[in-house]
Amino acid sequence: MKNVYADMTTESAPIGIFDSGYGGLTVFKEIVKTLPQYNYIYLGDNARVPYGNRSFETVYRYTLECVQKLFDMGCRLVVLACNTASAKALRSIQQNDLPHIPGLHRVLGVIRPTAEVVGQYTQTGNVGILATPGTVASESYVIEIEKFFPEVKVTQEACPMWVPLVENNEYNSPGADYFVKKNLRALLQKAPDTDAIILACTHYPLLIEKIRQFLPPHIAVISQGELVAESLKDYLTRHPEIEVLCSKGGEFKFYTTESASNFCTQAAIFLGYEVEAGHLDI
Repeated sequence: MKNVYADMTTESAPIGIFDSGYGGLTVFKEIVKTLPQYNYIYLGDNARVPYGNRSFETVYRYTLECVQKLFDMGCRLVVLACNTASAKALRSIQQNDLPHIPGLHRVLGVIRPTAEVVGQYTQTGNVGILATPGTVASESYVIEIEKFFPEVKVTQEACPMWVPLVENNEYNSPGADYFVKKNLRALLQKAPDTDAIILACTHYPLLIEKIRQFLPPHIAVISQGELVAESLKDYLTRHPEIEVLCSKGGEFKFYTTESASNFCTQAAIFLGYEVEAGHLDI
């Protein structure tokens, strides 16, 4: 896998991966591990993060602008590696915008791949959702899980402080302990029989060891990266008309709407290796 910042050829059609900030890098990392042969562009809208507390209309507008930017850069397939964007913008983009964009373009999210398999992780039929306030308010997980596992009871808990803790590199601090314990306790008080919890924000895997520390060992903690990567692999197999458009070569680039140097510093925390990044105005 090569970190190539020089422009790819105009014929290339990398797979676009979008997030409001850094959390989508946890999904990017698993996608690249599962599908290393493709080219990728990662775009983080760090200048306008966080999305979690913004209105549906604002998240939709911001997400569409970033998706269109990735299309303009040659991407034919874009993955919204952001639960808030998937909850508040994905369906509108798929139904209202894609039909008016020339050429074959597709946008996928992270909620459905998780909802499709969550029933495999619970014995009690009680699943917990830890997410941003925006994702909780959308009830997207409740709706999607009900489609595949109508017998599963879903309990949600909004964790408004978790993203700021991760974004400010405080996820190993005593403050993180306080908020993680607080939200886990609140979730389990509402649904004591919960035996599977979805980390429904791509930032949360950085807190996963702390989350497990404050949970009984029988509760499964589900991180989305691997699930989304396997779902994308399956999607490309089932849609050869899209797969043939995705360029190969193992090259990847990173862009941010904020400071490129700041992005590189934070990305190294999420990915475990250093990257180069460019700045984009949107």
